[in-house]
Amino acid sequence: MTLRELLWMAEARSKSEWGRASALLALIANVNRDPKKGAAFTPSDFNPYERKNTDVPVTKLTDLSILKSVFVDRHLGGKT
Repeated sequence: MTLRELLWMAEARSKSEWGRASALLALIANVNRDPKKGAAFTPSDFNPYERKNTDVPVTKLTDLSILKSVFVDRHLGGKT
């Protein structure tokens, strides 16, 4: 057995355990939540291996001069 196979086995076990734990966490959270205040929780809300929404746009900062003025020059929007 190689080190790579051991790593795959360990990762698979971790994913399996998180699957069971996240189902229990969702159950406990749903039992104790107020149904009038929000939607029910799902196990994927508690599972770190589940992908979150990847369709969220990423804002790219193109002009870094504002950061230089705040952090390097210590100018806080007109105050010196």
